Amino acid sequence: MAGEPQADCLFCKIVAKEVPATIVRETETTLAFRDINPQAPTHVLVIPKVHYPNGAALAAAEPAIAGDVLREAGEVAADEKIDESGYRIIFNTGPGAGQTVFHAHAHVLGGRDLQRLV
Repeated sequence: MAGEPQADCLFCKIVAKEVPATIVRETETTLAFRDINPQAPTHVLVIPKVHYPNGAALAAAEPAIAGDVLREAGEVAADEKIDESGYRIIFNTGPGAGQTVFHAHAHVLGGRDLQRLV
C-alpha cells in the first residue's frame, strides 16, 4: 500500500535503521544520507520516510511531504556549503531515467561544475 513501508525496499530499511547509511539530516518526515556511489563531491539523497515509488506519486498523494523533501534538499545544500556555488536537485523517475530504487528520493549534487552533468 502506498505510504506504508515496503519489506523489499532498501530505503524503507534505511528509514527503519535496518540498513546502515551515513545520515546527514533527519526530520520527522525526511531522511538525508550520503549516496554510496557519489557522482559529485557532494551527493546526498533526501527521502521521505513514507514509501511512494517516485517523486510524482509522492507529490500527488502527500504534497506537504514532497515540500519537506525539497526544503530539506536546500538545507543539505546549505549544510554542505554548496548553496552559494550552485547545486542540483534531481528526481529520477522510472528505469529509463536511471531510477534504481523505487522509493521517492531527491539527489542533491554539488561541489564541482555541474553544467555538463546530465
